[in-house]
Amino acid sequence: MLLLYTTGIKIYSSIIWIFSFFNQKAALFISGRKQIFKQIAEKVNPNNENIWFHFASLGEFEQGRPVIEKLKELRPKKKIIITFFSPSGYEIRKNYALADGVFYLPIDSRKNAKRFIEIVKPELTIFTKYEFWYYYFKELDRNKIPLFVISGIFRKEQVFFKSYGGFYRNILKCVTHFFVQNPESRSLLQSIGLNNVTISGDTRFDRVFENAESPKRLPEIELFCGDSPILICGSTWPDDEKLLAELPVKYPDWKFIIAPHEVHESHIQSIENRFSVNSLRFSIWSTQLKASGSEILNLKSKILIIDNIGMLSSLYQYGKIAYIGGGFGAGIHNTLEAAAFGLAVIFGPKFNKFQEAKDLIEIGAAKSISNATELINAFEYFKDNEQSSAAAKKYVEDKKGATDVILKDIK
Repeated sequence: MLLLYTTGIKIYSSIIWIFSFFNQKAALFISGRKQIFKQIAEKVNPNNENIWFHFASLGEFEQGRPVIEKLKELRPKKKIIITFFSPSGYEIRKNYALADGVFYLPIDSRKNAKRFIEIVKPELTIFTKYEFWYYYFKELDRNKIPLFVISGIFRKEQVFFKSYGGFYRNILKCVTHFFVQNPESRSLLQSIGLNNVTISGDTRFDRVFENAESPKRLPEIELFCGDSPILICGSTWPDDEKLLAELPVKYPDWKFIIAPHEVHESHIQSIENRFSVNSLRFSIWSTQLKASGSEILNLKSKILIIDNIGMLSSLYQYGKIAYIGGGFGAGIHNTLEAAAFGLAVIFGPKFNKFQEAKDLIEIGAAKSISNATELINAFEYFKDNEQSSAAAKKYVEDKKGATDVILKDIK
């Protein structure tokens, strides 16, 4: 099985290399790992008290971020070393202020894992939610370096719990302690003999709660919104946008802010072409404001398209309802950022892997839709429903606290 695992890693790397000639993300994946050990050696002092955090991508970083921030507050002398697997995480957070080094994770191999651990010499390591790399875990175990998995979530369909999953179960045995989101995850781990488990909850609740308590003010957004009720459309894809195009005509008193998951030019243009009412790009709008030198402009557009990355978590403060994209693809994106601000949420049909989405539906703070008629019905239900908004906000408030549980036990 180890041979198959190693071969699979090599095949995956080769496929990414081929895609790198015509795909930007794949190109970043490859170029970001060139001379990676030289980059790490130049920035990391192995004699420091290094703590290594690894994240698959941006979403996992936001889950781990409360732990980093609280840890630096309690132990300011600790050095934070961060690695990402995906460009979508690294490229956005490569200049994260609390990190003493942010890098792409070298591809999992015996040689790479040994070299990485020798250079960084972490006193402990924290992985968030998932990603279980055989050689890295084995090298940490061999060097007796504590390894924690935080905000972990497990499902019975995963290979760890199959009759043929022995190789992958052995990877989990390298983990010092699991901090999981729910009782189901603990039961599954215990079913394969792993009792080093604590139900801590999900650190995302801490992060989104803190964000909602002190959001970044966005003056340009405030001017666009005026006194109109706002639907925030976060992390949308074309299938989402096709349905959303029905709303501006039917609800002319509302304004719509669309923050698509992909902000490349062709996607922005497709959004502009899809909607029949006037739309405006954020970059154009903010440029107009600076050029005019005035805060009062005759703005006829009902739709504002966010053509950059990084604003979404602050946009929700201006909304009344949120539509969360991804539910017609691999799965919905982050619903909690919106719920923390007291926004009821609407999303597509693929949400079953997300416990918070199920919870929000159960308490009447979310609805899943599959077509334009269901979208309009959900919109009608939420647009004047204060109880749903209050339920969404309370749900997040009641679930926070995972960070304190994790750090107490790790300490």
